Amino acid sequence: VFLALHGAAGEDGRIQALLEFLNYAYTGSGVQASSIAMDKWRSKQIFNATDIPTPAYAMMTLATDLNAVVAELGCELMVKPASEGSSIGMSKVHSVEELKHALDKALAFDPHVFAEQVIEGAEYTVSVLDGQALPVIKLETDREFYDFDAKYVLNDTRYLCPCGLTEEDENALQVLALKAFEALGCKGWGRVDFMADEQGSFYVLEVNTVPGMTSHSLVPMAAKAFGLSFEDLVVSVAKTAIAQ
Repeated sequence: VFLALHGAAGEDGRIQALLEFLNYAYTGSGVQASSIAMDKWRSKQIFNATDIPTPAYAMMTLATDLNAVVAELGCELMVKPASEGSSIGMSKVHSVEELKHALDKALAFDPHVFAEQVIEGAEYTVSVLDGQALPVIKLETDREFYDFDAKYVLNDTRYLCPCGLTEEDENALQVLALKAFEALGCKGWGRVDFMADEQGSFYVLEVNTVPGMTSHSLVPMAAKAFGLSFEDLVVSVAKTAIAQ
């Protein structure tokens, strides 16, 4: 018996821990990798330690000198709760005043909040399936950033596959996705999100160990471009189940 975890299920490792206690196999990453990947702060520490490029950041509390944060990182920042998904609690800010409001907003979701330097450029995502990086998808939105509404509410978000990168750059991005995935100890399947700057350098934003698996989700889009039907993808994911 195994369980296929997808979407919001099991993102922080608690369901995986329960399944291991019950001696059930399941798809995707184990307890430790799932927990670390859900925590963007600790993920970034691992990325920095393993020479994986990720945007510069600063942890913040109510006692933090926000002027010092802006002096270090610039005034254009993304403010993120460390352990939330789907862009919940996130804000893009352009001043110290906006940073204070964004910090208050993020702290309502998580006691650990960080400000991240904005990378101006294109956004990409790379799905990983059983050690293979699938075709890259470029994400385009008319909103200020790829927020909750752009992901789940609006119908004008654009998903480009082919992504428009050269073959060399797409290969490099896929290699970096696998490196980030493995650095966190992830297994089976998942998705790695990136920003590219104006010079074409790539920066890892986060690893998603339990991405969505609806017909409109990103992993099925990448799988289709790779030549896998939705049904074939489900079977492929099932074959990666971790046996406990």
